[in-house]
Amino acid sequence: MREYDPRPWSIPGNAVEEKTLIVLTICSTKGGVGKTTLTANLAGFLADAGQRVLLVDADIQPTLSSYYPLAQRAEGGLHQLITTGSIQGAISRTQIPGIDIVVSDDPEGSIENWILHTPDGRVRMRYALRDLRQYDIILIDTQGAVGPLQDAGVLAADLLLSPIPPEILSAREFARGTLGMLERLRPMGHLGAPVGHLHGLIYRMDRTIDAADVASTLRRATFGESRGGISILSTVVPATVAYREAATARQPVHRIERQRRGPTASALEVMTALVNELLPHIDLEQAGEPCQAQEELRHA
Repeated sequence: MREYDPRPWSIPGNAVEEKTLIVLTICSTKGGVGKTTLTANLAGFLADAGQRVLLVDADIQPTLSSYYPLAQRAEGGLHQLITTGSIQGAISRTQIPGIDIVVSDDPEGSIENWILHTPDGRVRMRYALRDLRQYDIILIDTQGAVGPLQDAGVLAADLLLSPIPPEILSAREFARGTLGMLERLRPMGHLGAPVGHLHGLIYRMDRTIDAADVASTLRRATFGESRGGISILSTVVPATVAYREAATARQPVHRIERQRRGPTASALEVMTALVNELLPHIDLEQAGEPCQAQEELRHA
């Protein structure tokens, strides 16, 4: 894996190769579906694949902020990013090479009220993140309740990813709640903040559940009504103990489970498939020197 430079902004501007920055927001109108775990593990895989990753913990409950140990804590965080529109001094560094983070530092939830009563409050995050060309991808973790802070995270994104529990009732609730959110925020496109395409990810799939039936129901329930604004990924994340073990170890899950423990795909296989489907512009054969995640999969 290539050496990570924690101070990329120290390089003269003309010396930095211009790259496409992707902002991906992990969101759901329902809490407890695994957004934070998915965000952290996706970041860890991308970093090991040579990508420069910035995490943004846009949740008043700072779970993502403590998922990976910090190597350096910045003075500012989410509150500064939202209220001032400035990222300077708000980026902390984790102990995972290649991952920085804007921590959640608003336990009282005052940001919600500030966004609600500020004309451009919902788009401050979007514009503040657009100039961060020292990163390849920004991952935003959002709260599980509908509100101004969730709106800000959604409107900041190029792409949206939503984990979905594999039960029919939860799937229908996802379709109803997500469609409502997209329709409510769609007019923000007139302010230069169009809502990105949303990908649904079947998450924590039990082997007793027919993933194909759930996916088929979701596709029928969402694609037509959203006019193509929602699609369901083919990749499925299984319910395995590896994800709990990774959270306890504070490590990316693909490092914990490199090989299959049974018939279920390993975490390394799942994360590789997810990135290939969700972010096909990332060449896992070429990213990094070498791409640690791809090398692990090759020798699994």
